[in-house]
Amino acid sequence: MSDSKTMHIATENSEIIYTDEFDVIVCGYGGAGGCAALEASRNGANVLILERASDGGGSTALSSCEMYLGGSGGTSLQKACGFEDSTQNMIDYMELAFEDKGDAEKIKFYAENAAQHFEWVKSLGVTYKEAAHLGRIVVPESNESLLYTGNERAYPFSASSKPVPRGHVPSHEGDFGGKIFFDALKKEITSTKINISYDSRVLGLVVDANNAICGVSYKKDNMIQHVKVKKGVILATGGFVMNDEMISNYLPFQSDFAAPYGNPWDKGDGIQIGMLMNANVINMDEAFFGVYFYPPESLTYGIFINSSGNRFVNEDSYGARIGYFCSQQDKQKAYLLIQNEDFSPSIYMDKLPIIAVADTFEELEKEAGFEPNTLSATAKKYNDYVNDGCDEAFRKDPQWLKEICNPPYALIDYSFDAQRSPAYSQETGPLMFTLGGLETLKTGEVLDKNGAIIPKLFAAGRTTAGLPRTGKGYSSGMSVGDATFFGRMAGKSASKK
Repeated sequence: MSDSKTMHIATENSEIIYTDEFDVIVCGYGGAGGCAALEASRNGANVLILERASDGGGSTALSSCEMYLGGSGGTSLQKACGFEDSTQNMIDYMELAFEDKGDAEKIKFYAENAAQHFEWVKSLGVTYKEAAHLGRIVVPESNESLLYTGNERAYPFSASSKPVPRGHVPSHEGDFGGKIFFDALKKEITSTKINISYDSRVLGLVVDANNAICGVSYKKDNMIQHVKVKKGVILATGGFVMNDEMISNYLPFQSDFAAPYGNPWDKGDGIQIGMLMNANVINMDEAFFGVYFYPPESLTYGIFINSSGNRFVNEDSYGARIGYFCSQQDKQKAYLLIQNEDFSPSIYMDKLPIIAVADTFEELEKEAGFEPNTLSATAKKYNDYVNDGCDEAFRKDPQWLKEICNPPYALIDYSFDAQRSPAYSQETGPLMFTLGGLETLKTGEVLDKNGAIIPKLFAAGRTTAGLPRTGKGYSSGMSVGDATFFGRMAGKSASKK
C-alpha cells in the first residue's frame, strides 16, 4: 500500500479520545516546523511538535543552509562586505527568476523583511563570518559567509537588476551549515516549553460535523492517538520527492532522468492532508535539479552544445538554470567543449567523462560522431563573438568570453544518462527536489480550491508552493530562506487565531 493511502480525516465523535490539548500543533520538525513552533511559542501559544523521525532537522539540517537574503539596503553581512542591496533590486531579480510562476505578494513581502530575518537567525546564536567568496561555487569550500548562489551576474538578470551576492551561509569550513543552524534552533526550542513528540507520524486531522478542524491524529508506538487543537495546525512535513506515486503523477518528465534528493520522510504527508481538506495545490509539476560543472570556474570558458552541435545556454548561469536548459535538449544530451588550458576535473565527479579529444574542431566533431559542420561551425561562430567582445547569441558575460583556440580540444559529456556512469559520484543522474505544494498566503494560511482560507490550517516549507517556483530561476538558499521565514509567519499567524 502506498503512503498516500494512509492519510485520513477523522470526524469527531464519541470514539475520539483526546490525550492532550494545545493551542498550536506543528506537524514536522525541520527548518520550517522548528521556526513556526518557536514563533508560536514566543507569541504565548502552548505548542506541540509532532515529528515522524527520531530527531528533528529534516532536509534543512542536511543542507548547506545557504539562505537567500537581502533587500532593505542590504543585510548586516552584505553591508559589512561592502554591498548595497535595495528591496526593489531584490524584487526585480526574483520576479524575473520565476517569471509568470512567481507569487508577487510573497516575493515583495520576503524582500521587505529578509534583512530582518537574517538578524533573527543570528539571534539564535548562528555565527557568520563577515567575508565574501565571489568566485563561481555551489556550496562553501571555505568559511566566508557571503556567496553568489544564483544567476545574479548572468544575463538576463544582470541587465534588469544590480548583481549582489545574497547567499548567507553559517561560518565554517565544509558543507554542514544546516547542522550548525538547526543545532542553534533546536537549542533555543529546548529552552522553551514547546512539547516535542518524536517517532510520531501525523495521519490526518480531526474535524467536527461542519468540517472545522478540532485536532490531529497521529501514530506512535503502533497506537493511533488524537490531540485537540485550539488555534491552528501547521503542516511542515517537507516535500514529496520520496513518494514514488506522487512523483509519477506530478513529475513524470523529471523522474525519467532525475533522482530524489531530500530526507527519507519527504513523502508528501502534509500535502495529502491538506488535499483531504479541499486545499488547493499548485506548481506540482516543477522541481529543482542541476548540472554542476563548476567549480573549477575555468570550465565556464567552455561552451555547452546539444546533440545537433548547437549552443543552448549562457555558460555563466547557475547550475540549476544550466540543468533546466539541458533537460530541454533532445534526450537530455549536453556536452561541454573546452580547450586544454581551461580543462580541470570538477569536484563533483571522480573523473570527467571525455568522449573525444582532437587538435581541430573538425576532428573533434568527427570523433564525437556529430554531423559535419555542426560543432565546428558553432565553435567558430563563438570565437567570432569573443573577438567582437559580445556573445550575441546568449550574452555570456565578457568576464567569461575567451577564444577557444589552443588545442587539444575536449568534449565532456554532461548528458543526463552519462551522469549515471561511474564517472559521477552519485551514479544516479541529476538530483531533484520538489517545488510544488499547498497554496498559501504570505501569512501561512492555506487556501482551498475556491481561493478561500481554510480556518485553522497553516503550512510552510516544501509542503507549500513557497518562494522558489522553478528550477530555471532557482538560486541556492531560496528553499531554506523561504522555509524558515514563512515558517515563522505561519507560527505567528496560528498563535493569533
